[in-house]
Amino acid sequence: MEGNIKVQKSWRHHSTSVTEKALSYKAGQSIHGFRVRQVTPVPDLCLTAVQLSHNVTGAEVLHLARDDSNNLFSVQFRTTPRDSTGVPHVLEHTVLCGSHKYPCRDPFFRMMSHSLATFMNAFTASDYTIYPFSTQNGKDFQNLLSVYLDAVFFPSLHELDFWQEGWRLESENPTDPDSPLVFKGVVFNEMKGAFAHSESLFAQHLQNKLLPAHTYSVVSAGDPLSIPDLSWEQLRWFHTRHYHPSNARFFTYGDLPLEQHLKQIEEQALSRFDRIDPDTAVPPQPRWQCPREYHIRCGSNPLAPEPSKQSCLTVSYLLGDSGFEEERIEALLHKIEIQLKHQSTHFGLALAFYIAPCWNHDGDPVPMLRIGDNVTQFKQCLKDNPRYLQEKIKQYFKDNKHRLTLSMSPDQLYFEEQRRAEEEKLQQKVRTLSDGNRKEIREKGLQLLTIQGSTQDASCLPSLKVSDVAPVITATPLEMGMAAGVPVQYSPQPTNGMVYFRALCGLKTLPEDLKIYIPLFCNIITKLGCGSLDYRQQSQQMEMKTGGMVVSPQVVTDPGNLDTYEQGILLTSSCLERNISSMFDLWAEIFNSPNFEDEERLRVLVMISAQELSNGISSSGHRYAMTRAGHTLTSAGKLQETFDGMDQVRCTRMPTTIKQRMLEIKKYILDQQDMRCALNATPQRMSKMTLHVEEFGLSPSKGQDLRLPARNSSMSLFQEPTFTPCQMKTYFELPFPVNFIGESVRTVPFTHQGYASLVILSHMMTTKFLHGEIREKGGAYGGGAMMDHSGLFSFYSYRDPNCMQTLSAFSRAVEWAKNGKFSQQDVDKAKLSAFAAVDVPVAPCNKGMDHFLNGVSDELKQEHRERLFAVTKQDLIAVATRYLGVGQQIHGVAILGAENENIRRDPSWVVR
Repeated sequence: MEGNIKVQKSWRHHSTSVTEKALSYKAGQSIHGFRVRQVTPVPDLCLTAVQLSHNVTGAEVLHLARDDSNNLFSVQFRTTPRDSTGVPHVLEHTVLCGSHKYPCRDPFFRMMSHSLATFMNAFTASDYTIYPFSTQNGKDFQNLLSVYLDAVFFPSLHELDFWQEGWRLESENPTDPDSPLVFKGVVFNEMKGAFAHSESLFAQHLQNKLLPAHTYSVVSAGDPLSIPDLSWEQLRWFHTRHYHPSNARFFTYGDLPLEQHLKQIEEQALSRFDRIDPDTAVPPQPRWQCPREYHIRCGSNPLAPEPSKQSCLTVSYLLGDSGFEEERIEALLHKIEIQLKHQSTHFGLALAFYIAPCWNHDGDPVPMLRIGDNVTQFKQCLKDNPRYLQEKIKQYFKDNKHRLTLSMSPDQLYFEEQRRAEEEKLQQKVRTLSDGNRKEIREKGLQLLTIQGSTQDASCLPSLKVSDVAPVITATPLEMGMAAGVPVQYSPQPTNGMVYFRALCGLKTLPEDLKIYIPLFCNIITKLGCGSLDYRQQSQQMEMKTGGMVVSPQVVTDPGNLDTYEQGILLTSSCLERNISSMFDLWAEIFNSPNFEDEERLRVLVMISAQELSNGISSSGHRYAMTRAGHTLTSAGKLQETFDGMDQVRCTRMPTTIKQRMLEIKKYILDQQDMRCALNATPQRMSKMTLHVEEFGLSPSKGQDLRLPARNSSMSLFQEPTFTPCQMKTYFELPFPVNFIGESVRTVPFTHQGYASLVILSHMMTTKFLHGEIREKGGAYGGGAMMDHSGLFSFYSYRDPNCMQTLSAFSRAVEWAKNGKFSQQDVDKAKLSAFAAVDVPVAPCNKGMDHFLNGVSDELKQEHRERLFAVTKQDLIAVATRYLGVGQQIHGVAILGAENENIRRDPSWVVR
């Protein structure tokens, strides 16, 4: 590698001193007020588990020592509500609005610009609430831990924070006392959006009706019609009972020392508590003596495919006393082996969620980690009793009287009935108000508005400095080869015996009328059956021989030019080293002889694909809005809308000639003139892997210069000669109770000098302006700005009760930036947010993928990094004025929301 980039000198793991040191702890040992209960090596996962308990409060701790620099912390509480007011969910939001040590508003969100965290969030499950974070920086870990401990154990829980995050009655326009009273609140609007998603609604009812005796009979996240019954006093009581160390479970993971974690947890939190009995355990569900059936309704989605728009979804036990094929068992055991060997970037987070349900109900989490032992025990059970599985099926399914059959069907009146029910609930609340109550609501509404609009002093928060950010990236060693004219990128990595393969197949010659069908082709091509295998046999072979085989459409903008891009489909797969030949054989069969003759299977796959697309809108509507907003700004954006936007969603009434379309597309795939491949594998085995690649029909050339060019010259770029950027505003009328909004602006490509400034600006706009306007004041679940590699600067909001107010907030954010209403400290904090995103950990399987897919080499990354460091306040004012200012920008807007008469009457909008 050239330049000042650090070259990674060794691919090997670091010393195992972290796990070895953890083995030195002894049961009964006392460490900072905690007693070691058990130390367990877990060689399957290359870690040592240390279990402890707090001497005074009884709080439990599990530390997993592992040679992983992405250290994780989480604390979870058993939260078991007895009603559907959403008290644990509202509490999760409210504790993060300020604490005794950190009294500024929303310290949790503001830490995103004070930290290099690789993950920060909080989650409410049916019976527990968990607060995890991760970071690669030791100082950052201590800072975040301090904020998290104070937030959960010593929150401010101000009434106005409850109003903002949970629910409130407030004038539609707080400054106009004559405007009607309405329900507002972040969680209230979030759950209105969640209950518009049919799959979420079905899952919620399934749990409520299967386990009706206790906490699982209610909606822990909150039913929108019950949330307004929650009081501030109930919230505070719930915190006192449930957020106590005696009801807490602490989890730490990584290569940082356990002693420091325990010392900080003890000194900053647990030393101030005594032991209590939280009384949060869930009693057993009494078993039914006979099966039950229920039917529920959901909203009818106008974008759902026919005829399933009006069909029922039914779940019940339909299992008989069937046998178990040996190959099927082998496939499942192989899947477990793959999971053990695959190394993800957020391994600690995955483990935290994996053990949380068991640990939450006083189970021992460590045996769950010893997966190899569990597999060995399972095999022994099969050996001792060949009918072991059949007997389990008989016991737990066939002879089980506690059986539920739940069906759901769409109803065109469902959303209207929900709207009327909410209006009735609102009027019930309003009718009980006295004149004094109304005055108090007006005063508190204005008080909240004043607080939301005030400048917050975040100086109390611990923070890293820009100088704490590494100035130089660590290079990724790559080797380039050629195979019959096809470029192959080799990345030697510590993949733990796994092989990761990608092939990007260009679509430059694909006829325009076939492009709309590319996502469908990608979705079904690995599920049809191939060669002599039907689709069930093919699926089983994929499970037995690979870690998955996926085909996906790709649109990649040229890093140096907004008007050129690459289009293609990406083949992604992985396998154990011993199965690489089988994996390539499966790829060959899939593309050489796919089974398009099974027309019933094809019909089902088309229907499933269309249904998944339509269902995805209510959970990812902001992404659809941004994609639509950008589709008239660049030719790549136009194709992205075709592949992954509302055009794709609306293309659900597939023609009867779908089989012919798929066969036509197949002719344009795997063209060696427009293809490149990548292989990530263990260095010692790379030469052997190369031989297998040759067997696949690729033959790396010898003796060539392995130094990479400044950009990936193998990218097959395309420029649409007739494309001209233009502005468009599109409104999609959908039966949703909330809106999803996107506005995109055409700016500059990745290598442009102004790109780094726009990245910093997007982070600063989000944290310093848009979060307050869209979430705190507007009540949306989320909103912000982002700058991506496509060269589009985008604004967005998610599950938003407002429409035009949010678009106004986008405009005001630009004026705020143009007028320089921010400090140099704000710029520095935005840089930290940007670097946290840039320096996110990359798993061995994904090393080198920026270069392979996007043409972004280490040299380009380093140049971008140096530009990020150099951004000044004046640079931000300049790019806001030059690219985002009215009269300068070429922008597009898209909204997905309920019928809006004002927009319908506005000729500047295209209403769909």
